[in-house]
Amino acid sequence: MASTIALVDDDRNILTSVTMALEAEGFKVSAYSNGADALRALSGRPVDLVVLDIKMPNMDGMELLRKLRRTSNVPAIFLTSKDDEVDEVLGLKIGADDYIRKPFSQRLLIERVRAVIRRSDGTAEGQEDTKRIVRGSLALDPARHTCTWKGRGVSLTVTEFLILQLLAHRPGLVKTRNQLMDAAYDDDVYVDDRTIDSHIKRLRKKFKALDESFTSIETLYGLGYRYSEA
Repeated sequence: MASTIALVDDDRNILTSVTMALEAEGFKVSAYSNGADALRALSGRPVDLVVLDIKMPNMDGMELLRKLRRTSNVPAIFLTSKDDEVDEVLGLKIGADDYIRKPFSQRLLIERVRAVIRRSDGTAEGQEDTKRIVRGSLALDPARHTCTWKGRGVSLTVTEFLILQLLAHRPGLVKTRNQLMDAAYDDDVYVDDRTIDSHIKRLRKKFKALDESFTSIETLYGLGYRYSEA
């Protein structure tokens, strides 16, 4: 079955050209010229991926993703202005899985779309291990993309899940930021240290919302991160 994509951008030229390019690759695309229309549609019609322009009038891409994140962990790619690092960092903090700077080539966008969808459905290279992982109060089911802490569900994005899965796979073993990047992103996607740090902060925040005493993701300054069952 063809993957479904919601494309949200106030530039109608981008909407038209990108929709045509994605549909030519076999994707089903729903295009929206503003965040409000997209939010109304997506609340009743889930998709496999959303591609959002950050800078739009009325409801921008960040506000739209914040509202989507209240009920959905749909993978998201942000379209951001060239060299606007503030947008990129904020976007990752609120749960984006990837970002692409404008202007971009359609081929690049299509490859990023494919990469995020592969990570989402568990078919990315290096994701062969789909066995359930139980580490103390944590339970991860890669095949179903579910996570629980002390029996309570924790809603994670694709990238957050992949990072936590790598950490929990071998508790006590330190994973560098580069190793976490390799687990969560394809080789052709460039991310820096702040990207991983942002995902770790979001992970901790989600677990602490359920359990204020959560300390299982430890920082080893100058080295990386590790998962502790203690």
